[in-house]
Amino acid sequence: MGHPHGDRDWVVVGSTPEQMGAAGYLPVGRDFPVFLHPRTREEYALARIERKTAPGYHGFSFRADPDVTLEEDLSRRDLTINAMAMDDDGTLIDPWGGQADLRDRVLSHVGPAFVEDPVRILRLARFLARFTAFSVAPETLALCRAMVAAGEVDALVPERVWQELSRGLMEAAPSRMFLFLRECGALARLLPEVEALFGVPQRAEYHPEVDTGVHLMMVLDMAARLGTALPVRFACLTHDLGKATTPADVLPRHIGHEARSVQLLGPLAQRLRVPVDCKELAEVVAREHGNIHRSTALDAAALVRLMDRCDAWRRAERFEQTLQACECDARGRLGFEEQVYAPAPRLRAALAAAQQVSSAEVSARAIARGLKGPDIGRALHQARVEAVSAALPPDAA
Repeated sequence: MGHPHGDRDWVVVGSTPEQMGAAGYLPVGRDFPVFLHPRTREEYALARIERKTAPGYHGFSFRADPDVTLEEDLSRRDLTINAMAMDDDGTLIDPWGGQADLRDRVLSHVGPAFVEDPVRILRLARFLARFTAFSVAPETLALCRAMVAAGEVDALVPERVWQELSRGLMEAAPSRMFLFLRECGALARLLPEVEALFGVPQRAEYHPEVDTGVHLMMVLDMAARLGTALPVRFACLTHDLGKATTPADVLPRHIGHEARSVQLLGPLAQRLRVPVDCKELAEVVAREHGNIHRSTALDAAALVRLMDRCDAWRRAERFEQTLQACECDARGRLGFEEQVYAPAPRLRAALAAAQQVSSAEVSARAIARGLKGPDIGRALHQARVEAVSAALPPDAA
């Protein structure tokens, strides 16, 4: 495909762990025999075949005897495009039709062993997010649905789920990962909070796409388009969770969904062992994105209070990521993709002005005036308000 690769993996046939060690290769595999070349440090794995012994990702036994062939080793791979090998002379070994599927831009499983590893559903979804011209073979989709129905996805460990989801979020079209997971039924098992957003209506004057799930997919792809970091993309994924719990009698309005989003986010992040930086940013975005969208109408005092809630003084980088997530939310709407997001530059200017205020100097002056405790904090707040007011245009301050 002309894409760069980061490493080379070698398969060794006709050898044993003892022979590899005697040749100077360094063992590194915990679950199966993998070795590092003594000079290049490239990975060399003994050819092996696997057998399913229990549900989930870890339920496998393997055999890595010298009589295991390369073709047998390739037969245990997930997709045909990942079941090709090349020898030292550049000769392609392709016993399972990977070259044809690569040409046809089809993601197809190698064989029935695909159903034995539920992580393969997540990997398949991630490949869809990366390779936007590819589709999934119908028979492979059917296998994924059967795996979900059999409960295989329920046995996945949280760390592995997060690893694959986070990698998929960083691909070119994250929406394709989540849409495939939804199509095969896995999204409802792994992220029921996200699954619940599909079919939830929104006010058409603000959201011409109407469906909240569709909007979320557009937000994710906007985050990819703008090249944002993982915490921003996770915040985009979870910013509207509360809309799934809006009472039916008030739809399509979603008053108070921000607070409900924060409530749903906590258990989700705990369940998937989400890193702290991703969780904390997501909480700020879920709670404040509506206020940030409306911030062009706020005066200096309200802007300072908003930045207080976002802890912008101590966490300026996180505040910048908050603005990025809000921009993705605003532009992830049908017909709004090219719109300039006005709140971001105004808030950046307000923060820059407020940061010019020296808290030490303000505190010293307040103490000299006899102020104590909370009164010193109020003096600092007022100094920031005055700085922001002076920096903004008169009609906006």
